[in-house]
Amino acid sequence: MSRTRAEMFDDLVLDSVEQLEQRFSQELAGVEFAVEDVPPDLNVYDSDVLEDGEVPLARLLPGRPGRHGVPPRIVLYRRPLEFRAADHDDLADLVHDVILEQVANLLGVSPDDLEG
Repeated sequence: MSRTRAEMFDDLVLDSVEQLEQRFSQELAGVEFAVEDVPPDLNVYDSDVLEDGEVPLARLLPGRPGRHGVPPRIVLYRRPLEFRAADHDDLADLVHDVILEQVANLLGVSPDDLEG
């Protein structure tokens, strides 16, 4: 069965998230992970955006606790990440690194603390 580039990208995200959830299931409970093709067209990005130069690669939306709360959400932007990767293995590494960076920001720790 043939898989689209978007489906293969989603699989890379899922693989990285599952690896982290195995070790940090409690900390990541309720965190949503999403993929968008391209970042939204905003004039200014807040510090919640991981950029390469001026191009957003991912965004952390910390969420709002409370009765009508919004869960934390990490969004990866597929096309900018694909553009920066030389091949599939490079893309897998980049996706993993970006997810680590965003999860570390969410948890208030260093990305090195999440590697194991």
